[in-house]
Amino acid sequence: MTRLVRGADGRMWTVRSQIEWRNPSANGDFEHDVSGGHGPGVLMLGVVVVMAVIFVAWTPAEVVVPAWLVIALILVFLFFPVRWGLRRPWVVAAESKKTEELPPERWVGRVRGVLTVRSEVATVARKIEMYSLPDLDGPLQPVD
Repeated sequence: MTRLVRGADGRMWTVRSQIEWRNPSANGDFEHDVSGGHGPGVLMLGVVVVMAVIFVAWTPAEVVVPAWLVIALILVFLFFPVRWGLRRPWVVAAESKKTEELPPERWVGRVRGVLTVRSEVATVARKIEMYSLPDLDGPLQPVD
């Protein structure tokens, strides 16, 4: 999501947000990533699918499963993947172009969640329109 904003001083700013699929390491001098990768998640998904197939195959023909139970089970299984997708971290960046009297600026920060990102981008754009800079108390910080 990208927005063009004109600051109070006349500079044009580009406010962008982009989702991050990998979590950044918490410490800059952390030597290695201890993440297990996608293997454990794929293995657990495979185990759940095999168990579901076995459960359905061994169910006697006389058993009637209500539709609400199937829908409830689908919602329970989808809760955590949907939550994971909605709570991913996003990188929000505000960049200005160079003018004859002011140098270019770049402000970057991380925000977690889709709805939070939308409101934060709107807040940053409003602050730039009013004060010519993003808010120092917000998640965005100047980068050299």
